[in-house]
Amino acid sequence: MTDSGLAPLPASDRPETAARLRKALLTAAFTADGLLDLLGAPAYAALARSETVPALRATRGDTPLETLVRLFLLQQPVPHARVAAVLPAEEALEAGWLTRVGGAEVAATVDVRPYGGPGGEDWFIVSDLGCAVGGAGGIGQRNEEVVLGVGGASTTLAGITVRTPVDSALDLGTGSGIQALHAAQHATRVTATDLNPRALHITALTLALSGAPTADLREGSLFEPVGDDERFDLIVSNPPFVISPGARLTYRDGGMGGDDLCRSLVQQAGERLNEGGFAQFLANWQHVAGEDWQDRLRAWVPRGCDAWIVQREVQDVTQYAELWLRDGGDHRGDPAEYQAHYDAWLDEFEARKVKAVGFGWITLRRTGSTEPAVMVEEWPHPVEQPLGGEIRAHFERLDYLREHDDAALLDSHFRLAAEVVQEQVGLPGAEDPEHVVLRQHRGMRRATKVDTVGAGFAGVCDGTLSAGRILDAIAQLVGEDPVLLRDRTPAQIRLLVEQGFLEPLG
Repeated sequence: MTDSGLAPLPASDRPETAARLRKALLTAAFTADGLLDLLGAPAYAALARSETVPALRATRGDTPLETLVRLFLLQQPVPHARVAAVLPAEEALEAGWLTRVGGAEVAATVDVRPYGGPGGEDWFIVSDLGCAVGGAGGIGQRNEEVVLGVGGASTTLAGITVRTPVDSALDLGTGSGIQALHAAQHATRVTATDLNPRALHITALTLALSGAPTADLREGSLFEPVGDDERFDLIVSNPPFVISPGARLTYRDGGMGGDDLCRSLVQQAGERLNEGGFAQFLANWQHVAGEDWQDRLRAWVPRGCDAWIVQREVQDVTQYAELWLRDGGDHRGDPAEYQAHYDAWLDEFEARKVKAVGFGWITLRRTGSTEPAVMVEEWPHPVEQPLGGEIRAHFERLDYLREHDDAALLDSHFRLAAEVVQEQVGLPGAEDPEHVVLRQHRGMRRATKVDTVGAGFAGVCDGTLSAGRILDAIAQLVGEDPVLLRDRTPAQIRLLVEQGFLEPLG
């Protein structure tokens, strides 16, 4: 397969060759752990910043692993004889994984990046040359069909995805196949779509080289390749969410006005989900003058779906334009052209009255409830990945709270979640704290203020006594009417359950 300006890709219909290459890569310890051991943490981290000099210095020897790192990750020509001692070189040349350069050297035709799966699996992500190190901006690659490798967005989405065994999963805009690869570990059937046929070809290579089951690969935009009657238990997408003037780069620019692509994707996902199924996306959204950004996002949520939307970052329009101009390598080109592109970006935002752009996660769950719950929040603080389990638990807690009125809540038993600590805030020497904070050290790592009753309640929740019995005991200790305490405390208990500080039992 050949695209203008991009190297021809290896054949995707040679599974036996991919299997032999995989075996050779593993034998040489060309894995995520092996790469870190060889390069060391500083050189390994430098690769993500598009800096290859430390890695080149660390691979000046002639061991099999050094040979493979130079060949597939750093894209350096390597003597044929050295490669033949590590890989089935002639077969790799015939299948298009390698190409001859110069007299006695060979070079890789694609990037191959070792990638560790969540269960310790050794996987390999295939991408276009140079795109596993620093992304497209790192190589100044502007070809609209370029396919990137592993990046922060793709690993974030993989980390937040709910990982329960399912019958069917859909990876929308698969790119190099990272999400499809993850989904193949817990879904019986995986469908992967992309507007870019080169991406589908590379996804097939990623799956084959990683020893994963094949996926149903379909070409087209968004849900177009999916039949009207098809439903899925899981939909994931790291879409081309960048809000830009035009669509120069297929892998990132949506091609619709403003944030319409992300909105359309979210709104159309609900009807594609089976009951209880999840749809999870990364997205950008506009902060428009005169609009509440949270209300804007609530309007995206389709009927019949619970939703949890988390804004992780906000950038003003100048920061946003500069970020994506650098991503595309525009800063390395003609200054006048760079300024023109920058102006075009700001003109677009000005016309739409956009003051800033938010980035974050959107999770939908198809529900049969007559009153779906929609939570939109800003949480820029560090979290503990992977978060898929916590996201699933969040929706399970929503179900619990919907099913339990205040009377049932007081009859229930709770347990304080693991690694929750209490902090008391106040002036030094004061008899009583100004307020009490409960703080999580796992999952979302939330912190929430509680009163002394809430703190005392949470502290004794070990599943032994019902909530009502605990409140009665607290009322006796503080000299308060137990009936009044039972009336005013359920709201605080509900908040602690919703945010994951308290776990319902039974």
